[in-house]
Amino acid sequence: MKYEIHGEPLPVVTCHVNPGECLITERGSMSWMSPNMKMETSTNGGIGKALGRMFSGDSIFQNRYTATGGEGLIAFASSFPGSIRALPIAPGNEMIVQKSAFLASEASVELSIHFQKKIGAGFFGGEGFIMQRLSGHGTAFIEIDGTAVEYELAPGQSIIVDTGYLAAMSSTCSMEIQTVPGVKNMLFGGEGIFNTVVTGPGKIILQTMPVSTVAATIRPFIPTAK
Repeated sequence: MKYEIHGEPLPVVTCHVNPGECLITERGSMSWMSPNMKMETSTNGGIGKALGRMFSGDSIFQNRYTATGGEGLIAFASSFPGSIRALPIAPGNEMIVQKSAFLASEASVELSIHFQKKIGAGFFGGEGFIMQRLSGHGTAFIEIDGTAVEYELAPGQSIIVDTGYLAAMSSTCSMEIQTVPGVKNMLFGGEGIFNTVVTGPGKIILQTMPVSTVAATIRPFIPTAK
């Protein structure tokens, strides 16, 4: 498979698929495709894995697109202004991503549920107790809210991230919460009570425009029903 990502801040990834090659995606992610791409909807791994995907923010069913009779073309567009990133997934190079970040991947990539080991990190870290784990082998495409900024953390190196700005991290990274120091800072600093602390080793991908932040910003300007 070959792919091209273009069109930010309204991006789309266009995939050129070899004959017989298969891509998987969530329902509604396909934007356009060549006539020889055959679609099949399934739970892709049974009801157990399907329920796990549902709890991690995705749908129970996935669509499989296979190129038949020659090379095929298929495109997947982002559902929100931002970025699309291609992640090379391999054993020892799994990625943990925010809920609903998964866009599409090669069929050899497995999407499963990931629980935060520390409950506090799950409830207060901005990404929820449940995230998504990408494992297996192949290329996966994820959606980023806004612009993506990447850092490579050394062993023991940490970064403090405001709630909602963590889009993805290597499975080798750890995540915990940290309270904002000082009662005055908590009440009047405007940054909330908790921050997320991510510690390496591994790669992290941050996003500049979390959809939750956008929703909170425009909410005061939306007329309420009378």
